[in-house]
Amino acid sequence: MKLIIQMPCYNEADTLEAALNDLPEYLEGIDEIEYLIINDGSCDATVEVARKWGVHHIVNFSQNKGLARGFMAGLDGCLRNGADIIVNTDADNQYCAEDIQQLIQPILDGQADMVVGARPIDDTEHFSYMKKKLQHLGSWAVRLASNTDIPDAPSGFRAMTRDTAMRINVVNDYTYTLETIVQAGREKIAVTSVPVHTNPQLRPSRLFNGVWAYVKKSIVIILRAYIMYQPLKAFTYISLLPTVIGVGIGVRFLYFLFSQGGTGHIQSLILACTLIIIGFLTFMIGLVSDLMASNRRILADTQYHVRRMEYELEEKIGKNDGQAVQSGEKSGRCQ
Repeated sequence: MKLIIQMPCYNEADTLEAALNDLPEYLEGIDEIEYLIINDGSCDATVEVARKWGVHHIVNFSQNKGLARGFMAGLDGCLRNGADIIVNTDADNQYCAEDIQQLIQPILDGQADMVVGARPIDDTEHFSYMKKKLQHLGSWAVRLASNTDIPDAPSGFRAMTRDTAMRINVVNDYTYTLETIVQAGREKIAVTSVPVHTNPQLRPSRLFNGVWAYVKKSIVIILRAYIMYQPLKAFTYISLLPTVIGVGIGVRFLYFLFSQGGTGHIQSLILACTLIIIGFLTFMIGLVSDLMASNRRILADTQYHVRRMEYELEEKIGKNDGQAVQSGEKSGRCQ
Protein backbone atom coordinates (compact mmCIF):
# COMPACT_ATOMS: atom_id res chain seq x y z
CA MET A 1 0.00 0.00 0.00
CA LYS A 2 1.59 3.24 -1.20
CA LEU A 3 0.66 6.65 0.18
CA ILE A 4 1.64 9.94 -1.45
CA ILE A 5 1.15 13.17 0.49
CA GLN A 6 0.73 16.18 -1.79
CA MET A 7 1.05 19.87 -0.99
CA PRO A 8 -0.07 22.69 -3.32
CA CYS A 9 2.51 25.47 -3.02
CA TYR A 10 2.57 29.11 -4.07
CA ASN A 11 5.50 31.08 -2.61
CA GLU A 12 5.76 28.81 0.43
CA ALA A 13 9.54 28.95 0.95
CA ASP A 14 9.12 30.34 4.49
CA THR A 15 6.68 27.68 5.72
CA LEU A 16 7.28 24.64 3.53
CA GLU A 17 10.16 23.16 5.50
CA ALA A 18 8.19 23.31 8.76
CA ALA A 19 5.25 21.56 7.08
CA LEU A 20 7.50 18.89 5.54
CA ASN A 21 9.32 18.24 8.82
CA ASP A 22 6.02 17.30 10.48
CA LEU A 23 5.03 14.75 7.84
CA PRO A 24 5.12 11.10 8.99
CA GLU A 25 7.74 8.64 7.80
CA TYR A 26 5.73 5.62 8.93
CA LEU A 27 2.00 4.92 9.17
CA GLU A 28 0.24 1.77 10.24
CA GLY A 29 -1.15 -0.11 7.25
CA ILE A 30 1.08 1.76 4.77
CA ASP A 31 4.11 0.10 3.16
CA GLU A 32 5.57 3.14 1.41
CA ILE A 33 5.22 6.91 1.89
CA GLU A 34 6.29 9.51 -0.66
CA TYR A 35 5.87 13.30 -0.82
CA LEU A 36 4.83 15.51 -3.73
CA ILE A 37 4.57 19.28 -4.03
CA ILE A 38 2.75 21.29 -6.69
CA ASN A 39 4.74 24.42 -7.49
CA ASP A 40 2.00 26.75 -8.70
CA GLY A 41 4.23 29.33 -10.36
CA SER A 42 6.14 30.31 -7.21
CA CYS A 43 8.50 33.28 -7.48
CA ASP A 44 10.53 32.42 -4.37
CA ALA A 45 12.71 29.45 -3.37
CA THR A 46 9.85 26.99 -2.84
CA VAL A 47 11.26 24.42 -5.28
CA GLU A 48 14.78 24.73 -3.88
CA VAL A 49 13.50 24.15 -0.34
CA ALA A 50 11.57 21.08 -1.48
CA ARG A 51 14.52 19.60 -3.33
CA LYS A 52 16.90 20.26 -0.49
CA TRP A 53 14.51 18.61 1.94
CA GLY A 54 14.22 15.54 -0.29
CA VAL A 55 10.71 15.66 -1.73
CA HIS A 56 10.22 12.71 -4.08
CA HIS A 57 8.10 14.42 -6.75
CA ILE A 58 7.62 18.01 -7.91
CA VAL A 59 4.89 19.17 -10.30
CA ASN A 60 5.83 22.52 -11.82
CA PHE A 61 3.68 25.29 -13.31
CA SER A 62 5.49 28.13 -15.05
CA GLN A 63 2.80 30.58 -13.87
CA ASN A 64 0.16 30.61 -11.17
CA LYS A 65 -2.93 28.62 -12.22
CA GLY A 66 -4.87 28.61 -8.97
CA LEU A 67 -5.53 26.15 -6.17
CA ALA A 68 -8.08 24.05 -8.05
CA ARG A 69 -5.83 23.35 -11.04
CA GLY A 70 -2.89 22.75 -8.75
CA PHE A 71 -4.89 20.19 -6.79
CA MET A 72 -5.86 18.33 -9.96
CA ALA A 73 -2.29 18.37 -11.27
CA GLY A 74 -1.17 16.95 -7.93
CA LEU A 75 -3.67 14.09 -8.18
CA ASP A 76 -2.40 13.32 -11.67
CA GLY A 77 1.19 13.30 -10.42
CA CYS A 78 0.32 11.02 -7.51
CA LEU A 79 -1.55 8.59 -9.74
CA ARG A 80 1.27 8.46 -12.27
CA ASN A 81 3.65 7.57 -9.44
CA GLY A 82 1.54 4.67 -8.24
CA ALA A 83 -0.29 6.08 -5.21
CA ASP A 84 -2.92 3.81 -3.69
CA ILE A 85 -3.98 6.52 -1.24
CA ILE A 86 -3.51 10.27 -1.69
CA VAL A 87 -3.48 12.77 1.17
CA ASN A 88 -3.76 16.48 0.44
CA THR A 89 -2.53 19.00 3.00
CA ASP A 90 -1.44 22.63 3.08
CA ALA A 91 2.13 23.89 2.77
CA ASP A 92 1.56 26.52 5.47
CA ASN A 93 1.41 23.74 8.10
CA GLN A 94 -2.19 24.59 8.99
CA TYR A 95 -3.14 20.97 9.61
CA CYS A 96 -1.57 18.72 12.23
CA ALA A 97 0.31 16.00 10.36
CA GLU A 98 -0.08 13.61 13.30
CA ASP A 99 -3.75 13.30 12.28
CA ILE A 100 -2.89 11.72 8.91
CA GLN A 101 -3.15 8.26 10.46
CA GLN A 102 -6.74 8.79 11.56
CA LEU A 103 -7.47 10.59 8.28
CA ILE A 104 -6.61 7.50 6.23
CA GLN A 105 -7.97 4.94 8.71
CA PRO A 106 -11.54 4.86 7.30
CA ILE A 107 -10.01 4.11 3.89
CA LEU A 108 -7.81 1.36 5.28
CA ASP A 109 -10.85 -0.11 7.06
CA GLY A 110 -12.84 -0.06 3.81
CA GLN A 111 -15.44 2.33 5.22
CA ALA A 112 -14.85 5.30 2.91
CA ASP A 113 -13.30 6.34 -0.39
CA MET A 114 -12.81 9.99 0.59
CA VAL A 115 -12.18 11.40 4.06
CA VAL A 116 -12.29 15.10 4.98
CA GLY A 117 -10.54 16.39 8.09
CA ALA A 118 -12.97 18.46 10.16
CA ARG A 119 -11.23 21.31 11.96
CA PRO A 120 -12.35 22.64 15.35
CA ILE A 121 -13.58 25.86 13.72
CA ASP A 122 -15.11 27.42 16.83
CA ASP A 123 -11.92 26.78 18.83
CA THR A 124 -9.49 28.07 16.19
CA GLU A 125 -8.11 31.32 17.58
CA HIS A 126 -6.89 32.89 14.32
CA PHE A 127 -10.35 32.54 12.73
CA SER A 128 -12.39 35.71 13.11
CA TYR A 129 -15.99 35.57 14.29
CA MET A 130 -17.22 36.33 10.78
CA LYS A 131 -15.01 33.65 9.23
CA LYS A 132 -16.27 31.03 11.68
CA LYS A 133 -19.88 31.83 10.84
CA LEU A 134 -19.16 31.79 7.11
CA GLN A 135 -17.39 28.44 7.41
CA HIS A 136 -20.44 26.97 9.16
CA LEU A 137 -22.81 28.54 6.65
CA GLY A 138 -20.79 27.30 3.67
CA SER A 139 -20.56 23.78 5.10
CA TRP A 140 -24.32 23.76 5.68
CA ALA A 141 -24.95 24.79 2.06
CA VAL A 142 -22.58 22.10 0.77
CA ARG A 143 -24.33 19.49 2.91
CA LEU A 144 -27.63 20.42 1.30
CA ALA A 145 -26.18 20.44 -2.22
CA SER A 146 -24.18 17.23 -1.83
CA ASN A 147 -26.51 15.22 0.41
CA THR A 148 -23.61 14.47 2.75
CA ASP A 149 -22.94 15.21 6.42
CA ILE A 150 -19.46 16.77 6.11
CA PRO A 151 -19.16 19.39 8.92
CA ASP A 152 -16.16 21.28 7.48
CA ALA A 153 -16.53 21.46 3.70
CA PRO A 154 -13.78 24.12 3.09
CA SER A 155 -11.14 21.91 4.74
CA GLY A 156 -8.31 21.02 2.37
CA PHE A 157 -7.02 18.26 4.65
CA ARG A 158 -8.38 15.14 3.01
CA ALA A 159 -7.54 11.65 1.83
CA MET A 160 -8.88 9.61 -1.06
CA THR A 161 -8.35 6.28 -2.74
CA ARG A 162 -6.70 5.82 -6.11
CA ASP A 163 -10.04 4.94 -7.71
CA THR A 164 -11.73 8.06 -6.31
CA ALA A 165 -8.88 10.31 -7.48
CA MET A 166 -9.38 9.02 -11.02
CA ARG A 167 -13.08 9.97 -10.85
CA ILE A 168 -12.62 13.48 -9.46
CA ASN A 169 -13.11 16.48 -11.75
CA VAL A 170 -12.89 20.16 -10.79
CA VAL A 171 -14.17 22.73 -13.29
CA ASN A 172 -13.82 25.97 -11.31
CA ASP A 173 -10.49 27.79 -10.98
CA TYR A 174 -10.94 28.99 -7.38
CA THR A 175 -10.89 25.99 -5.05
CA TYR A 176 -11.43 22.25 -5.14
CA THR A 177 -12.82 21.85 -1.62
CA LEU A 178 -16.53 22.55 -2.14
CA GLU A 179 -16.99 21.14 -5.62
CA THR A 180 -15.33 17.79 -4.89
CA ILE A 181 -17.68 17.16 -1.94
CA VAL A 182 -20.74 17.95 -4.04
CA GLN A 183 -19.42 15.61 -6.74
CA ALA A 184 -18.64 12.86 -4.23
CA GLY A 185 -22.10 13.09 -2.68
CA ARG A 186 -24.01 13.17 -5.95
CA GLU A 187 -21.88 10.46 -7.58
CA LYS A 188 -22.41 8.13 -4.59
CA ILE A 189 -18.75 8.11 -3.59
CA ALA A 190 -18.43 6.99 0.04
CA VAL A 191 -17.31 10.16 1.83
CA THR A 192 -16.92 10.75 5.55
CA SER A 193 -15.06 13.05 7.93
CA VAL A 194 -12.87 12.71 11.01
CA PRO A 195 -11.97 15.38 13.60
CA VAL A 196 -8.47 16.84 13.17
CA HIS A 197 -6.35 19.47 14.87
CA THR A 198 -4.76 22.62 13.49
CA ASN A 199 -1.41 24.28 14.17
CA PRO A 200 -0.81 27.96 15.00
CA GLN A 201 -1.08 30.22 11.97
CA LEU A 202 2.20 30.87 10.14
CA ARG A 203 0.79 33.25 7.54
CA PRO A 204 -2.58 34.79 6.58
CA SER A 205 -4.81 32.79 4.25
CA ARG A 206 -4.37 33.66 0.58
CA LEU A 207 -7.69 32.09 -0.39
CA PHE A 208 -9.74 34.13 2.09
CA ASN A 209 -8.76 37.63 0.94
CA GLY A 210 -12.10 39.28 1.59
CA VAL A 211 -15.33 38.20 3.27
CA TRP A 212 -17.71 39.14 0.49
CA ALA A 213 -15.41 37.98 -2.29
CA TYR A 214 -15.16 34.59 -0.59
CA VAL A 215 -18.93 34.40 -0.07
CA LYS A 216 -19.67 35.33 -3.68
CA LYS A 217 -17.24 32.82 -5.14
CA SER A 218 -18.36 30.07 -2.78
CA ILE A 219 -22.04 30.59 -3.63
CA VAL A 220 -21.27 30.44 -7.36
CA ILE A 221 -19.22 27.24 -6.92
CA ILE A 222 -21.90 25.50 -4.83
CA LEU A 223 -24.76 26.49 -7.16
CA ARG A 224 -22.77 25.58 -10.26
CA ALA A 225 -21.82 22.20 -8.85
CA TYR A 226 -25.39 21.47 -7.73
CA ILE A 227 -26.84 22.44 -11.11
CA MET A 228 -24.19 20.34 -12.84
CA TYR A 229 -25.14 17.18 -10.94
CA GLN A 230 -28.88 17.87 -10.34
CA PRO A 231 -29.98 20.06 -13.28
CA LEU A 232 -33.60 18.91 -13.57
CA LYS A 233 -34.30 19.40 -9.88
CA ALA A 234 -32.51 22.77 -9.83
CA PHE A 235 -34.35 24.22 -12.85
CA THR A 236 -37.65 22.80 -11.62
CA TYR A 237 -37.20 24.75 -8.39
CA ILE A 238 -36.33 27.88 -10.37
CA SER A 239 -39.35 27.46 -12.66
CA LEU A 240 -41.76 27.22 -9.72
CA LEU A 241 -41.52 30.92 -8.83
CA PRO A 242 -42.72 32.44 -12.14
CA THR A 243 -45.16 29.57 -12.69
CA VAL A 244 -46.85 29.89 -9.29
CA ILE A 245 -47.04 33.68 -9.56
CA GLY A 246 -48.37 33.43 -13.12
CA VAL A 247 -51.03 30.88 -12.13
CA GLY A 248 -52.02 33.07 -9.19
CA ILE A 249 -52.45 36.12 -11.42
CA GLY A 250 -54.32 33.96 -13.94
CA VAL A 251 -56.76 32.79 -11.27
CA ARG A 252 -57.25 36.42 -10.26
CA PHE A 253 -58.03 37.32 -13.89
CA LEU A 254 -60.54 34.47 -14.17
CA TYR A 255 -62.24 35.64 -10.98
CA PHE A 256 -62.73 39.12 -12.39
CA LEU A 257 -63.70 37.66 -15.77
CA PHE A 258 -66.60 35.66 -14.38
CA SER A 259 -67.61 38.14 -11.69
CA GLN A 260 -67.15 41.46 -13.50
CA GLY A 261 -66.68 40.52 -17.13
CA GLY A 262 -62.88 40.97 -17.05
CA THR A 263 -63.03 44.60 -18.11
CA GLY A 264 -59.75 46.44 -17.46
CA HIS A 265 -57.76 43.38 -16.42
CA ILE A 266 -56.21 42.41 -19.75
CA GLN A 267 -52.77 43.41 -18.40
CA SER A 268 -53.09 40.70 -15.72
CA LEU A 269 -53.78 38.10 -18.41
CA ILE A 270 -50.70 39.15 -20.39
CA LEU A 271 -48.51 39.10 -17.27
CA ALA A 272 -49.88 35.69 -16.20
CA CYS A 273 -49.22 34.18 -19.62
CA THR A 274 -45.72 35.66 -19.73
CA LEU A 275 -44.78 34.27 -16.31
CA ILE A 276 -46.22 30.83 -17.08
CA ILE A 277 -44.29 30.73 -20.36
CA ILE A 278 -41.08 31.73 -18.54
CA GLY A 279 -41.68 28.96 -16.00
CA PHE A 280 -42.34 26.42 -18.74
CA LEU A 281 -39.22 27.42 -20.69
CA THR A 282 -37.14 27.22 -17.51
CA PHE A 283 -38.45 23.71 -16.89
CA MET A 284 -37.62 22.76 -20.48
CA ILE A 285 -34.09 24.07 -19.96
CA GLY A 286 -33.93 21.70 -17.00
CA LEU A 287 -34.97 18.77 -19.20
CA VAL A 288 -32.31 19.61 -21.79
CA SER A 289 -29.72 20.10 -19.04
CA ASP A 290 -30.65 16.72 -17.57
CA LEU A 291 -29.99 15.09 -20.94
CA MET A 292 -26.65 16.90 -21.08
CA ALA A 293 -25.89 15.69 -17.55
CA SER A 294 -26.52 12.12 -18.71
CA ASN A 295 -23.97 12.64 -21.47
CA ARG A 296 -21.58 14.16 -18.95
CA ARG A 297 -21.86 11.06 -16.78
CA ILE A 298 -21.07 8.87 -19.80
CA LEU A 299 -18.07 11.07 -20.62
CA ALA A 300 -16.92 11.00 -16.99
CA ASP A 301 -17.11 7.21 -16.97
CA THR A 302 -15.17 7.09 -20.23
CA GLN A 303 -12.58 9.47 -18.81
CA TYR A 304 -12.24 7.26 -15.72
CA HIS A 305 -11.51 4.18 -17.82
CA VAL A 306 -9.07 6.08 -20.04
CA ARG A 307 -7.24 7.37 -16.98
CA ARG A 308 -7.16 3.90 -15.48
CA MET A 309 -5.71 2.34 -18.62
CA GLU A 310 -3.18 5.17 -18.99
CA TYR A 311 -1.90 4.89 -15.41
CA GLU A 312 -1.80 1.09 -15.53
CA LEU A 313 0.15 1.22 -18.78
CA GLU A 314 2.66 3.67 -17.30
CA GLU A 315 3.01 1.45 -14.24
CA LYS A 316 3.70 -1.60 -16.41
CA ILE A 317 6.26 0.31 -18.48
CA GLY A 318 7.96 1.48 -15.29
CA LYS A 319 8.12 -2.05 -13.93
CA ASN A 320 9.49 -3.39 -17.21
CA ASP A 321 12.15 -0.65 -17.27
CA GLY A 322 13.08 -1.50 -13.70
CA GLN A 323 13.40 -5.19 -14.52
CA ALA A 324 15.50 -4.35 -17.56
CA VAL A 325 17.85 -2.25 -15.44
CA GLN A 326 18.15 -5.02 -12.84
CA SER A 327 18.82 -7.55 -15.60
CA GLY A 328 21.51 -5.32 -17.03
CA GLU A 329 23.12 -4.89 -13.62
CA LYS A 330 23.17 -8.66 -13.08
CA SER A 331 24.69 -9.21 -16.52
CA GLY A 332 27.35 -6.65 -15.73
CA ARG A 333 28.29 -8.38 -12.49
CA CYS A 334 28.49 -11.76 -14.23
CA GLN A 335 30.95 -10.40 -16.72
